[in-house]
Amino acid sequence: MSVNSKQVKGSHYKNKAIQPWDYIVANNLGYLEGNVVKYISRWRDKGGMDDLAKAKHYIEKLIELETQDNVACD
Repeated sequence: MSVNSKQVKGSHYKNKAIQPWDYIVANNLGYLEGNVVKYISRWRDKGGMDDLAKAKHYIEKLIELETQDNVACD
């Protein structure tokens, strides 16, 4: 049995055409980007506005880190 056919707690990813973790791994996304994909993928089926806020929080952290990296390089 494929790991994708089994979901622990809930069914919020079961009906997705592409499992978020498959997308994350296939595109070599990091932790912050991966969490954005996860929360955006499930917000309608699980966490609602809380999941959108979580995705925003991860995006804000990514922007903060990328801004710091760009300032350090200048």
